[in-house]
Amino acid sequence: MSYIVPYIPLTIIALICGLVSWLLTIWLMPHLIKRLEKANIVGKDIHKSTKPIIAEMGGLGILFGVIIGIFIGIILHPTLSYELSVVLVVILLVGIIGIVDDLLALKSKEKLILLFIAGLPLVWIAPSGVGILYMISIPIIVSIASNLTNMLAGLNGIESGLGVISMTSLTICCIILGKYDVTILSMSMLGALIAFLHFNKAPAKVFPGDTGTLIIGANIAAIALIGRIKLVAFIIMLPNIIDAALKFYSAGVMNRTEQQPTQLNENDELVKPEKGFKSLIRLVLRHPEKETNAVKMIWIIGIIFGIVGILVTIYMPIITGNASVERIFMLKDHLYYNV
Repeated sequence: MSYIVPYIPLTIIALICGLVSWLLTIWLMPHLIKRLEKANIVGKDIHKSTKPIIAEMGGLGILFGVIIGIFIGIILHPTLSYELSVVLVVILLVGIIGIVDDLLALKSKEKLILLFIAGLPLVWIAPSGVGILYMISIPIIVSIASNLTNMLAGLNGIESGLGVISMTSLTICCIILGKYDVTILSMSMLGALIAFLHFNKAPAKVFPGDTGTLIIGANIAAIALIGRIKLVAFIIMLPNIIDAALKFYSAGVMNRTEQQPTQLNENDELVKPEKGFKSLIRLVLRHPEKETNAVKMIWIIGIIFGIVGILVTIYMPIITGNASVERIFMLKDHLYYNV
């Protein structure tokens, strides 16, 4: 039985997807938190003096909201059904990897390889005529972006709050550039993250786990690749990139978990240990800070880079019109495309 969906502007469809995603996630989370606690899928909030036990793997609620949001986009705009379905598959695969990681604690190498495999379906919607270098870079970008949003974590609301900032910035950039199709992806994630942040902000009732953090990066990668706004996405993700660079520089890839976590003093303030890896969080902890203040500092950094990304988007035509920049873009095209 066939049916005809009336024409709806893409911006309205994106808003509907975001609203549905928000409604479903805000409705689901209280039930999910109870089920997770009952199943003993919990973790200790080490940044509180009382060390409360909090539900883990709450990213399932984000995943559910995003999936339904994108599915609504597929129904309301059948023209984009193929592209959106491919992204849906990628987000589902990354979400499954997050679930497995939360339950079984995957090794770093295993996670990277699995995320690379999860990003492969995006190759199916690569622009026509691209070369092998571009094709290989697609799953690599998905794997790296997913890990980046997974690494800057550990404080109440920090991952979901940065996700809200990133998705808001990307949505604005896509609208400015007229790339309304990918706003379905950004708004679906944005709606779910806003709802989740209500339960994840201090004092947190639930943690996202890798289930929630990995899919944020995967969605950003999909938006960057499909919308062809990789530079803007790179700028918006700079807080995560800086955090990862500090950790790799100070502790390498494999041994960061063996080092001392951020600690509490007698005033319930966060203090960085005398020895240990460097990170963006520890960079802002030059003096003891309440957890909420430290999170707000990181959010402000995210907002600053989000604004820079928006400004770059606004002035992109001027930048790309420069002769020197044009030659750089031509070199990039020679690397990416079969010519």
